[in-house]
Amino acid sequence: MEEKTKVRDKVSIITPSFNCQDYISKTIDSVLSQTYSNWEMIIVDDCSTDNSVEIIQNYCAKDKRIKLFISDKNMGSGRSRNKCLEKATGRYIAFLDSDDYWSNIKLERQIAFMEENSFNLTYSMYFEFDSDTGRLLTKVKVPKKVNFGMLLKNGGYMGCLTVIYDSYFFGKRDMPEIRKRQDWALWLKMLKEIDYAHGLQEPLAYYRLGNSSLSKSKLKLVKYNFSVYRKELRMSFLRSLYHMIVFLIHHFFYKPKLKVKL
Repeated sequence: MEEKTKVRDKVSIITPSFNCQDYISKTIDSVLSQTYSNWEMIIVDDCSTDNSVEIIQNYCAKDKRIKLFISDKNMGSGRSRNKCLEKATGRYIAFLDSDDYWSNIKLERQIAFMEENSFNLTYSMYFEFDSDTGRLLTKVKVPKKVNFGMLLKNGGYMGCLTVIYDSYFFGKRDMPEIRKRQDWALWLKMLKEIDYAHGLQEPLAYYRLGNSSLSKSKLKLVKYNFSVYRKELRMSFLRSLYHMIVFLIHHFFYKPKLKVKL
């Protein structure tokens, strides 16, 4: 008697979308090319005013694993991700924004990494590329494992487009309803419950660098970080100030060392 092939657990891919007509096709194509086939891509469009919705609808008509939901008011990426999560039916929750894309072996490699080691929260190395030219600029290295204290100092260790977590262990976890830094705040909260998140030492995703990147605005970085310390982690003002200073030291002096120019 032939042994039955094991059905792989489903991955729910969380994709917020807003005015991404120039990028969304590459994003979706990178999911369609995955060697791991048991996935669903849940896209919530946040009131786009370009042709994003029409492009996504064309993909939905061709592959039922791609599911589009349209917001009736603009919510921001964090709340859009939470709307995606409401619709998710998979065991594993992965994140891919509408202007980034994945290697075709991303899910295959990372789910195997989780299953073989019984890891519940993982991330990977990734590439940064120029938004205008598409040219690869840097490879972003990551530690083999990260705990709460490490991530508090350096939010760049876990790129959102690389993270996958096991909802059988954590349940579905909403991102905090703040306009920026929601992903970092969520990873920190999850790391309060486990010893480590684990990093796959292979670049499996591609992050678009544009002029609107949060890292370009240092004042906004301080503002949004403070919001995470005070509102999400409930730290005192003085403790928040201390962690902000430590974070900025890592941001300017240690984070650049993680990047290898290509």
